[in-house]
Order: sequence, then C-alpha cells, then structure tokens
Amino acid sequence: MIRIELDNPARDDVARLLDEHLLDMFATSPADSVHALDHTALSGPDIRFWTAREGPALLGCAALKRILPNAGEIKSMRTATSARGRGVASLLLSHLVDTARRDRLDGLYLETGTQEYFAPARRLYQRHGFAECPPFAHYRLDPNSVFMHLELPTLP
Repeated sequence: MIRIELDNPARDDVARLLDEHLLDMFATSPADSVHALDHTALSGPDIRFWTAREGPALLGCAALKRILPNAGEIKSMRTATSARGRGVASLLLSHLVDTARRDRLDGLYLETGTQEYFAPARRLYQRHGFAECPPFAHYRLDPNSVFMHLELPTLP
C-alpha cells in the first residue's frame, strides 16, 4: 500500500532522490532555466514536503510552496525510476491538490520544461486540469519553461 506523508527533504534516501532530480534538470535544461530546489531550500518555512512510500521504499516526492496568501506552487515532483508507471505522480499530485483545497487556496501554479523530456509531466498536469498560463511569481518568459495553473473553486 502506498502512503503519502509529510517528510524531511534532508532524509538520506530523499536527499539522494532530490540530487538525482537536480542532475536530470541540469542535464536537460540550461542552468539559468533550472528552477528545481535542493533539499535545503525544500526545508524552508513556506514549503511543505511529502514523500510517497511503500513500506520503507521511497517511490516519489512533491512539495507545495506558498507563493501568495491564496496561491501555491508545486515544486520538486519526482518519481523514483523504479516506481515509474505505477501512478505515483498522480497520487502525489492529487494529494497536493486536495491539500491546497483544504488550505482554501484559490489556485496552484507550476513551472516545468518545454523539452521532450518533460512531455510526460506536462500531460500529467493537463490530465489533472492544469492549463498553460503566463509566468507567475518571480518567473520570467523563458523558451525552456512552461507555466501552468489550476484554478481551485472556493469550498462552501
């Protein structure tokens, strides 16, 4: 059974997964277009970080960063290579969306790459209702970035 729980980005196995994530980002995109965070930045006070695990095995991770009082940004979505194709990213994304709704956020944003490497991620986000949008927060137009937004209806 896969469980999603708040976790520490500096935990040994998580830090290794995040290091792998950063290596892939820098191998795929120009350095000034890499917006992934390391485990230290993901430990910041405005970020909550979750892992997906099956028993002790780390399957993936994701973070939610508060960027405005009523909006969040998805950061560092990553599925372990050994867990790909099992729906881990969908479970993590659904968890982030549900958390944002419970937190009464109006919307979620994210930045991902334009390269073919990122096509599965873009399709995942689109399947979950995200649509392309202009740059948000501190981001600027960048031919290597796609910006996406999901509007979250207000709960009664």
